[in-house]
Amino acid sequence: MRILVVCGAGASSTFVAQRVRHAAHDQGLPYSAFAGTEQSLPIDLDAADVVLVGPHLVHALERIERDAARRGTAVVLLPADIFTDLDGTRTLALVHEAVGRTGAGVSAAPSAEQDARQEED
Repeated sequence: MRILVVCGAGASSTFVAQRVRHAAHDQGLPYSAFAGTEQSLPIDLDAADVVLVGPHLVHALERIERDAARRGTAVVLLPADIFTDLDGTRTLALVHEAVGRTGAGVSAAPSAEQDARQEED
């Protein structure tokens, strides 16, 4: 599964992506997680099965959900206290809830671009 974490500038989403990636790895799940910004979303969305939206982007949620729905991608608005989820397990549980609710597609293999992004993290 490919998980995109979106925030305004990409800084906080990088931390969340790292944590959820580690939590998935610790659970033996072949998930990838990568960070994006509101501006990069139109491009990044094509590579994601699930989009985790930073709480400060609630103003853009309706547009993000509309764009994601066209691709069959699940969207989760992260709670305001998500940055206290230091091991990523709570965030990963939100991903599982969203996938179960929407039946979003699952892809175990990250793209080469995602692999490169993960190495930068």
